[in-house]
Amino acid sequence: MVRDTHFDVLIVGSGAAGLSLALQLPETLSIGLLSKSDLNSGSTSWAQGGMAAVLHERDTIESHVADTLQAGAGLCHEDAVTFTVEQSRSVVDWLVAQGVDFDLRNDQPDAEFREFHLTMEGGHSIRRILHAADQTGSAISKALNARINERPSVEILTDRCVVDLIVTNGETTGAYVLNTSTGVVETMGARAIALATGGASKAYLYTSNPDGATGDGIALAWRAGCRVANLEFNQFHPTCLYHPKARTFLLTEALRGEGATLHLPSGERFMPRFDHRAELAPRDVVARAIDHEMKRLGLECVYLDITHKSSGQIQEHFPTVKARCAELGLDIAQERIPVVPAAHYTCGGVVVDQYGATDVQGLYVIGETACTGLHGANRMASNSLLECFVYASSAAKHMS
Repeated sequence: MVRDTHFDVLIVGSGAAGLSLALQLPETLSIGLLSKSDLNSGSTSWAQGGMAAVLHERDTIESHVADTLQAGAGLCHEDAVTFTVEQSRSVVDWLVAQGVDFDLRNDQPDAEFREFHLTMEGGHSIRRILHAADQTGSAISKALNARINERPSVEILTDRCVVDLIVTNGETTGAYVLNTSTGVVETMGARAIALATGGASKAYLYTSNPDGATGDGIALAWRAGCRVANLEFNQFHPTCLYHPKARTFLLTEALRGEGATLHLPSGERFMPRFDHRAELAPRDVVARAIDHEMKRLGLECVYLDITHKSSGQIQEHFPTVKARCAELGLDIAQERIPVVPAAHYTCGGVVVDQYGATDVQGLYVIGETACTGLHGANRMASNSLLECFVYASSAAKHMS
């Protein structure tokens, strides 16, 4: 049995990119929003650290652009970097309007005009990471899910896996979609299709990503005739928890931004030997350094030390990390945390322009599935959420 349905816009993926695109399209359009399982199954709700943005006079767009270009090892497209960073303030304003409750500074006397609390992460030259404790992705997902449920023009279709796109004379006109609950293949027509399916880090045995990050969108677009680029650049996050019961638990980079250091079992701090920025070097530098030391010494892991912070300070800024480690018998206020690098982010993807448009007419790709030119050979910490929202907004305007 085959079910035929038609939408003005079909969005494949229900993370930050897909949800924000749906919310920014005109309510006059009929929108189908597909998710492999439930709405929170993507990588967005797993994001701990936060989102990079230029938000105060102590920071500049030029500085954020320069940091990103350096982290990307000379392979970023400067126009894409500038385009993204310039819109960071408007993205923050939009997210706050959607109900995202970012942390504010608690050291300012005028409660009405408090600034956002910003953290430091690897590759950044200044504090510019906006966050909601260490549950930023979850806070964003909850807010956007609440808004999407208020939109009658959006039909949410869970347990749907796209088998292939329908392309006629160089233009996408729909998709064949498997309903994994019923086994029925549904034919869905659409004037425009947006792929926002995340990356491909589940191709690796050890990854920080959820099970759905299998590169579906990249494969769909390639088979439809789109160019792909930079797929050799897969970022490994330096600090995933090394524990038999926690294979995919990431330890946010913000821990190192707040002074956590990396050590060998002997207690030696090793990152200053590899880079003058030490633990705050870009992720590729830190991950390679850990891998080097593990191979050189035959280690199973290295150790992250945040014990200079009090239990109360850790609870305030890193409640998720503290609670998860406690479940596994680790008191991170008193003990070092065993960590290893793990596959984290697909820096390449489907080649798109500044509107998220691909080589195939009517097909858009946004979020981690896309290769916008922002990340180059290595994504700078917390630029991924920003990219999702900037290109979702741009794609929505282009589709409208």
